[in-house]
Amino acid sequence: MKTALIIGSTGLIGSQLLQLLLESDQYSKIITFVKRDTGIQHPKLKQHIIDFDKPENYHDLIEGDDFFCTIGTTINKAGSKEAFRKVDYEYPMQFAKIAAEKKINQFLIISSLGADATSSNFYLKTKGEIENFLKFSTLEKVSILRPSLLLGNRTEFRLGEKVGTFFMKAFSFMFVGNMKKYKPIESAKVAKALFAIAQQDNKGFIIYESDSIQEIGK
Repeated sequence: MKTALIIGSTGLIGSQLLQLLLESDQYSKIITFVKRDTGIQHPKLKQHIIDFDKPENYHDLIEGDDFFCTIGTTINKAGSKEAFRKVDYEYPMQFAKIAAEKKINQFLIISSLGADATSSNFYLKTKGEIENFLKFSTLEKVSILRPSLLLGNRTEFRLGEKVGTFFMKAFSFMFVGNMKKYKPIESAKVAKALFAIAQQDNKGFIIYESDSIQEIGK
C-alpha cells in the first residue's frame, strides 16, 4: 500500500480528498502538512504542523508515493498579490522541488480553468507559472487539474464566487460542446478525480480540463 502526502488538506477540495484517502485501502499512511492542529485523528494519519516559510525544516519529512497539492487562496483573503503568490506559487514550488529530489512517484495539483503564464490576470498568470515550473521539473509524473467554478460549502464566504455560481447555474444549459469545460463543478467531484488519477499508471505531464474532471470524478 502507498503513502500519500498533502498540502491544503483543510481546504474545500483537500478536506474531501483527505477523507477519501483515509477510507481507501490503496493507502496505509497519509501525511499532511498544516499550519495549525486540525484536531483530526485517524490511525493512518500523520499530521505535521510546520512553518511553510522554512522549507529546510520539513525537508526530511517528505517521504512517500503520491503528493497532492490542493493548497490555494485568493488575493482578497491573502491580503495582497505578494501574499497570494506565496501560497499559490512559492509553497507548491518548494514542496515540488523536494518531492522531485526525494523521487516521489507523482505530484498532483489543483490549478484553475484558464491558467496561463502570459495572462494579464494576476490569478491566472500565477496558476500558469506554477504549471510551467512543474512542466520542466524532474518529477516523473505531474497531473494538473483545472476545475471551473467550484461548488461546495466553503468555510469562508466569497461574494464573487456566490454571484458567479448563481448565474452559471441559471445558464447551465448553455454549457455544451466546447463550452462544457466552463460548467461549474462540485468540489467533491474534483476530489474524487484527484484520487482516481493518482491510481492511474500514466507518466509525464498531463493537464485535465474541467470537463474531463467531471467525467473522471463521477
